[in-house]
Amino acid sequence: MKRVKRGPWRAGTIGTAMAAADPSRPRLTTSAMIASIAAEGQRTEAAPFGHALVEAARERPEILGMTADLGKYTDLHVFGAAYPDRYYQMGMAEQNLMLAAAGLAHEGFVPFVTTYAVFASRRTYDFISQAIAEEGLNVKICCALPGLTTGYGPSHQATEDVAIFRGMPDLTIVDPCDALDIAQATHAIATHDGPVYMRLLRGKVPMVLDEYDYRFELGRAKLLRDGADVLVVSSGLMTIRALEVAKLLEAEGVAVAVLHSPTIKPLDEATIVREAARAGRAVVVAENHSVIGGLGEAVAGALLRNGVAPPLFRQVALPDAFLDAGALPTLHDRYGISAEAMARSLRGWLQHRRP
Repeated sequence: MKRVKRGPWRAGTIGTAMAAADPSRPRLTTSAMIASIAAEGQRTEAAPFGHALVEAARERPEILGMTADLGKYTDLHVFGAAYPDRYYQMGMAEQNLMLAAAGLAHEGFVPFVTTYAVFASRRTYDFISQAIAEEGLNVKICCALPGLTTGYGPSHQATEDVAIFRGMPDLTIVDPCDALDIAQATHAIATHDGPVYMRLLRGKVPMVLDEYDYRFELGRAKLLRDGADVLVVSSGLMTIRALEVAKLLEAEGVAVAVLHSPTIKPLDEATIVREAARAGRAVVVAENHSVIGGLGEAVAGALLRNGVAPPLFRQVALPDAFLDAGALPTLHDRYGISAEAMARSLRGWLQHRRP
């Protein structure tokens, strides 16, 4: 296979090039590399994880907060301000962080551990496996910057974290969608017996699911809206995108159902199989993750095992590649996970599906 040579990157290069190609686009600056995923004018909640953890800790004195020099950047600083005697700053030593959390869990505490998703999945995998998962300990690993939620390039883009962790026995994997989902999921995993890996959106997080009478339940997928033409199974921020796309295509006469699957492991196969088995409806899986090893392949495996063959099956996901650095909105367009790019993909697929 021919290796694609990556050229040098300069701050603002991608955003500037895109603006030059289309003068109507605003020129995006380096600050857009860390932009919120919220659309302009969209309702947001600040630090939903940190505030939910403070609420949970009021009733549960065994809850601790631990981080590897990233409290401010994972919203754990909110917990640290409320409970300074239960907050542990471990420094830039992620492996020690996981081992210390395991030791505290052995003593009956429930550590909520935060870092970036790339550091937890790449640097500490063996420590999580041997010291936490194999022991079945109550450590909750909550990690910011999942998938393509930063423009800082492959060193910070955790595009393969779900694939890495799906193979770890007895580890629950959660990928919440918005501020409501994060807050409810935080409470749910606090009471769950066993280790959890949760992908975390930070800062000003969109508030979307309160419009859909939604309630997070660990291990359950929820149908947010129905539609006869295509079923989108999604997790994380891609559920926000799927709902945006459903509204866009509704105006074009295309009925899109959205099934939100915030728990990736264990997967709610029964609900996914039931919804995917409806006659004549295409199935698209949307995830903020590599096309390899994530929700898409988990859903495909469930359908195959249960003898369900939709007329069309496709994935909206990140490519199996090291992604570029640059302005985050531009990268979402480039790699197909913006609402506009996803809508284009669905239109093309539905035009060519078999009867």
